[in-house]
Amino acid sequence: MSIYRTINRISRAATSSYQRLYWSTPVQQSPHHYSRFRSPSEQVLGCRVISPWFSRSFRSGGPQPQYEEDQVDPFSLVADELSIVANRLRSMVVAEVPKLASAAEYFFKMGVEGKRLRPTVILLMATALNVQISKPASEGVVDIISTELRTRLQAIAEITEMIHVASLLHDDVLDDADTRRGIGSLNFVMGNKISVLAGDFLLSRACITLASLKNTEVVSLIATAVEHLVTGETMQMSSSADQRSSMDYYLQKTYYKTASLISNSCKSIALLTGQTAEVAMLAYEYGKNLGLAFQLIDDVLDFTGTSSSLGKGALSDIHHGIVTAPILYAMEEFPELRSVVDRGLDDPANVDLALEYLGKSHGIQRTRELAAKHASLASAAVDSFPENDDEDVQRSRRALIELTHRVINRTK
Repeated sequence: MSIYRTINRISRAATSSYQRLYWSTPVQQSPHHYSRFRSPSEQVLGCRVISPWFSRSFRSGGPQPQYEEDQVDPFSLVADELSIVANRLRSMVVAEVPKLASAAEYFFKMGVEGKRLRPTVILLMATALNVQISKPASEGVVDIISTELRTRLQAIAEITEMIHVASLLHDDVLDDADTRRGIGSLNFVMGNKISVLAGDFLLSRACITLASLKNTEVVSLIATAVEHLVTGETMQMSSSADQRSSMDYYLQKTYYKTASLISNSCKSIALLTGQTAEVAMLAYEYGKNLGLAFQLIDDVLDFTGTSSSLGKGALSDIHHGIVTAPILYAMEEFPELRSVVDRGLDDPANVDLALEYLGKSHGIQRTRELAAKHASLASAAVDSFPENDDEDVQRSRRALIELTHRVINRTK
C-alpha cells in the first residue's frame, strides 16, 4: 500500500475512530445545538458577553472518553525514562562561562521543566514502534543492542526538548514577555542578550547531539524543523492584513511554529528504528496532528485561561496583535470584526471590541472542534500502525491516544 493511500485511509477512518475511541456523544454543529449548552465557567477574559461556545462533548463535566482498553497515564508510563532524559539534559547544558551556564539551564531545573510533552511523545512513540526499554542484562548481546538503540532514541527526545526551549527563549525576547512557566522569563530576569545567547547555545548543543547519531536523513528532518520554527515566527511578524485574516495562513504558520518539530521528531524515531516509509509517515502524521491540536487549544486558553493557570500572561496573543483561530472564526460570523482587526490591535479599544465580538460568536467552540478533528486524525494514525500483540507496545499506543484526549481537554 502506498504512503498516500495510507494517509487517505487515515482521513477516511478519522470519523469512525473519533466515534469509537473518543466520545460517546457526537459533536453537533447546528446553530440550535450551540444554543442548548452553556458553559458559565469559560468566557473570554475581559468580555461582558458569555457565549455558549462549546458542546457538551468538550466540557469537562460532559461525557468522558471511552476506550476499548484500560486507560493509561502517558507521563507515568515513561516517568523513569523521562528522569534519565532530564538528568542528561541538565548535564548537557553545562557551559564554561557561569552566566551562560545559569541561563542555559534556566528551564531545565527541577520544578520548571514544563509539561515535557515532546519527550513524552517521543519515548512513547519509540515503544509503540516496538523498540523496548532495556531488557535484563541476562540477555547479553541482545540487551547491549537494544540499550544502544534506546539511547539513540532518547537522544531525539533530548534534541527536541533543547530546540523547543531555545525557541521559547527567543520567542520571549521577540514578544517582550515577562513570565514563562509560572516564573520570570529569562529575558526579564537576565536580559535580552543573554537570553538570545542561551537559546543559541542550546541549539548548538542540540546540533552536537544530532551529529552524533550519524544519520543524514534524521539530521535533515530536524534541521527542517528548526528552519520551520524561524519561518513560522517570521510569518507571524510580517504578515499582511489579508494573511492575518486567512485560516490557511494561520494553520501553515501553526504547523511551522508548533507541529513541525513534533512531527519530524516522531518520523525520526521511525527512521532510526528501521521502519518502512509508510510507518514513518504514520508517525509523522501523529506528531503533526497532535501538534496542531495542542496549539489550537493553546489559542483557546489564551482567551479563556488565567495567568496563574497558564504560567504566562492571558490574552497575550491579541495584545501583541496576533490573530488566532477563535478570532478568525468570529470574523466569519461577524465580517465587521475584520475592520476592527485591520485598524490595529495595539489600540485597547479595538481589543475590547474584538473580544466582544468573540464573546457573541462560536469562535471558541469551532476552534475546539477543529482541535478535536486533528486529535482524531492523530489517533487514527496510531490505529494504522502495524499489528503487534506485545503488551508494552499496546500500552504505549493507548498512551499516545490518551495524550490526544489530554491535549484537547487541558486547562493549562
